[in-house]
Amino acid sequence: MTTAARPLRLALIQQRDRGSPKANREVIALALRAAADRGAHLALLQELHNGPYFCQTEDPAAFALAEPVPGPTSEALGALAAELGLVIVASLFERRAPGLHHNTAVVLDADGRLAGRYRKMHVPDDPGFYEKYYFAPGDLGFAPIDTAVGRLGVLLCWDQWYPEAARLMALGGAEVLLYPTAIGWDPGDDAAEQARQLQAWRCIQRSHAIANGIPVAACNRTGFEPRAPGAAGGIRFWGHSFACGPFGEPLAEAPADAEALLLVDLDLAAGEEVRRTWPFLRDRRIDAYGGLLRRFLD
Repeated sequence: MTTAARPLRLALIQQRDRGSPKANREVIALALRAAADRGAHLALLQELHNGPYFCQTEDPAAFALAEPVPGPTSEALGALAAELGLVIVASLFERRAPGLHHNTAVVLDADGRLAGRYRKMHVPDDPGFYEKYYFAPGDLGFAPIDTAVGRLGVLLCWDQWYPEAARLMALGGAEVLLYPTAIGWDPGDDAAEQARQLQAWRCIQRSHAIANGIPVAACNRTGFEPRAPGAAGGIRFWGHSFACGPFGEPLAEAPADAEALLLVDLDLAAGEEVRRTWPFLRDRRIDAYGGLLRRFLD
């Protein structure tokens, strides 16, 4: 017997930085209205969408960009969510206390309330991605968030490379995995290296869909952002926001170098059909995975 369809129209809002939080918020609001007008039930924004990706350098002045949750952005987006009847997944620089900050995703439900938040668990520290300077590791675990459109597994950027995070969200009942993202190329990378990185990024996320039998969507930034005003270097964010179905099948993808409002029609019931045929969760040997709790098997 087939399961009854549960259609969900998802909007991925891929944008470039407009130079100021005010300008970014205005463009985001326009895009959310356009998504709702086109029948979206759920909208996913890119990582740290209010401004530039400031983690390219270690700058104490950047802490002034942080805000509390609830706070100005979450409250403004909550009001929009209630007005539009739209679930919104946003990404903020959270000021939890003086000297304590997180890279945090917030979920505004269709009635405007703050349905939940997720604090980034895997925090990178690499050239151009100095996030450990700004963000404490998340402490909320991998807990899906219930909303009017379903149970959402929300993760953030660097989390997308870790199968353990996707699996735990799936085991918690997530019906879709959502990744606000800020990833791009070093301008010094040649074309072959850029292609390898992009294909690996797509591949790892499609594998999360396949291994867990649930759809996956990632919303990335686009455009070039310099390391600092007047400084050499920077990141060319590679766009390519995309979504795939519960067996990893590509459904839609945005371009590399342009803003996009990408609409994707999902069926949240399709995952059960996939899991009936490919029962990976049934056949897991949970009695034999103790080594996963060790850093390395010396």
